[in-house]
Amino acid sequence: MLKTLDQYLIRKYLSTFLFSLLIFTLISMAIDFSDKVKNFIESTCTLKEILVDYFLGFILNMGGLLLPLYVMISVIFFTSRMAFNSEILSILNAGVSFNRLLRPYLLAAGAVAVIHLFLNHFLIPVTNKARLNFERQYVWTNQEKGKKANVHFLVGPGVKVYIQGYDKNRETATGLRLEKFEGNRLISLLDAKSAEWKEDSRRWELRNYSIRTFDGLRETYQRFNEPMDTAINLVPQDFIWYRNQNEEMTTAELRAAIARDRSRGQLTSRSYEIEMHRRTADPFTIIILTIIGLAVAGRKVRGGMGLHLAIGMGMGALYILMSKFSISFAASGSVPPALGMWIPNIIFTGVAFWLISRAQK
Repeated sequence: MLKTLDQYLIRKYLSTFLFSLLIFTLISMAIDFSDKVKNFIESTCTLKEILVDYFLGFILNMGGLLLPLYVMISVIFFTSRMAFNSEILSILNAGVSFNRLLRPYLLAAGAVAVIHLFLNHFLIPVTNKARLNFERQYVWTNQEKGKKANVHFLVGPGVKVYIQGYDKNRETATGLRLEKFEGNRLISLLDAKSAEWKEDSRRWELRNYSIRTFDGLRETYQRFNEPMDTAINLVPQDFIWYRNQNEEMTTAELRAAIARDRSRGQLTSRSYEIEMHRRTADPFTIIILTIIGLAVAGRKVRGGMGLHLAIGMGMGALYILMSKFSISFAASGSVPPALGMWIPNIIFTGVAFWLISRAQK
C-alpha cells in the first residue's frame, strides 16, 4: 500500500518529468525544424510525411536517447524546490529515514525505466524506420554506403562467394564465384558471368556459368548456357548499408543480423551488439540518476535550485561524455560491447552510493 508521502512524491516526480519532457521535446523539434525547413520546402514530401513519418519518429528517438537526462533534471528541479521550502527537512525530522524517502523515487523511476525499456526494444525502432527512410529520401540523400566491387562473403560453413562487381539498380552481380571447401581442400568451384536477384523466389538466377568439381587430382568441368536459379545466403541488402542502420532494427532483427554477420566473419556485427546493449543499459540509467538527483538536491544550500541544477547538468553532461567514450572503445574493439555500454552505469552507481553516504539524513 502506498502511503500519503509515497503518493505525493510519485505525483511530483511524474508531473515534473512529463512537463520537462514536453518542454525539451518542443525545443528540440523547433531546432530540428529550423535546420531542415529548407529541405522540407524544396522536396516533394507531403505534410503527412513530415508530421507522421518524420517528426513522430524524431520525438520518440530523441526521448529515448535523452530520457535519463530529462529524469535527472526533473528530480533535481522538484526535490530542490522541496528542500528550499524545508519539506525534505520536515520529512526527515518526522522520523522518516533517507532510505524510506528514497522508496517512492525508486518506484516512479522503475515505472519510467520499464516504459523506456519497451520503447527502446520495440516501438522506437519501428518509428525510426519511417524517420530514417524519410531522411534518406528528402534530407540526407548521400548517406548510402557499401562495397560494389571485389566483394568477398563467407555465406556458410566452408562456402565463400566472390563478386567482381554489383549493380544496385539492376540488382545484378557480375563475375560471381562460389567456392566450397572441406577443411582446407577445395571441392567445387562455380563461376558465373552474371547473377540477377529474383525477388519473387528470393534466389539468384545464374547465367553463362560453369562448375568445376575436384576429387583429389581428378577434376570435372561442366559448362551451362541455360539460366539456373540457386539459393545463396546473400541478398541485395548485404551490399548496401547506412551509418545509422542499426537504429531502425528491432531487437529480434539485431540478433539475427549479429548471427548472420558472425557466420560471415564480418565486423559490422559489433555496431549491432552495441545498439542492442545500449537499449537495455539506458533504462537502468534512469534509476541511477534518480538516486543521484535526490542525494544532490535533497540538501538545502545557499545557492538553492540554481546550484542544484548546475551540479545536475554537469553530472548529466559528464555521463553523456562518458557514454560517448565507452561507445568509441566498444566500437574499436578495446572492450566488449556489453561492458562498454555498462561502464557508465557501473561508475555512476559508485557515485550514487557515495552521494547517498554523504546525503542529509
